[in-house]
Amino acid sequence: MDDIPSIISHVSLGTNHFDQSVAFYDRVLEPLGCRRLMDYPGAVAYGKMFPEFWVQTPFDGQPAGVGNGTHVSFIAMNKEAVHAFYEAALAAGGIGEGEPGGREEYGAEYYGCFVRDPEGHKIEAAFWDESQSQG
Repeated sequence: MDDIPSIISHVSLGTNHFDQSVAFYDRVLEPLGCRRLMDYPGAVAYGKMFPEFWVQTPFDGQPAGVGNGTHVSFIAMNKEAVHAFYEAALAAGGIGEGEPGGREEYGAEYYGCFVRDPEGHKIEAAFWDESQSQG
């Protein structure tokens, strides 16, 4: 999976509580092997190799909002990382939206979990277990 390029350059989520959100993502992304790569006033970027995920105050100065039907999914390298992400999220003030496990509707290869961050954004950690492939 490491050699499969992503179709996304980066994703940004707005925050109205910058310090709280950064503390949350510092803790939650660590089990997935992500780290802070850039720090700016009002913006922090996380990633493994380049800034793939940003938490920031909106540039237009308006309040940040949560998108209905929108969520961000992070790649987990195994099921244990999915569990560690979920536990870290709950411990850091997140709200569970779907415990770690398979989801029949996503196929046999999928194993993941869903949480809401302190701002209310829906985030996910997903592991794709190719050994479970039916084909």
